[in-house]
Amino acid sequence: MAGDTMNKALISLALPLLALLTACNMGAGGNASSGESEQGNLVGARIGAPFTLTDQDGRTVHWDDYKGQYRIVYFGYTYCPDVCPVDLQRIMQAFSAFEKAAPARAAKVQPIFISVDPKRDTPAVLKPYVAAFHPRLVGLTGTPEQIAKVAKDFVVLYNAEKPEGASDYLVSHSRTPYLFGPDGKPIALVPVDDPGTPDVDEGAPDIVRAFLEKWVK
Repeated sequence: MAGDTMNKALISLALPLLALLTACNMGAGGNASSGESEQGNLVGARIGAPFTLTDQDGRTVHWDDYKGQYRIVYFGYTYCPDVCPVDLQRIMQAFSAFEKAAPARAAKVQPIFISVDPKRDTPAVLKPYVAAFHPRLVGLTGTPEQIAKVAKDFVVLYNAEKPEGASDYLVSHSRTPYLFGPDGKPIALVPVDDPGTPDVDEGAPDIVRAFLEKWVK
């Protein structure tokens, strides 16, 4: 993910919005209701909507094609120089461990990577990229208009920027990997490392695996 300052700004905008979207889970005093830990921190949030995109094999894909499956959805782009590949590696390492420990439950989960850089992330570019992380990871792209709509529906902010002296552009984007339930409704944010807490690794594979073990029934 490029442009650390831009990324922090995007996150600062996205997180309050997520907080507002999940306000229905909060009690009158602003504290989580007693059932929040069993429901997930995104239950009731208005995140996600039907879409039509293109996968890494060039096939047309719809959000409802994954109906009945849990969905891990991560937004990023293949040219991302740092955060995206690290996040994906850790999430998919955790998923692989979950597969070995609970194969029947893991079979109910579909990991999805959605590009915020449709200009460069064609199906041919996406195919080897997602395969490098896990054979079941699906990569999705589309027209700029399709991606803009999906990003809006999934509460993801992104912005192309060209650093001074650079020959190519980078894309700053909010970092909000989601877990959706079989009904297509959001359950919780998948753990990722917080750069603001260098002494704590919130996105370690064992933490993500525990997250999956908790929420995937």
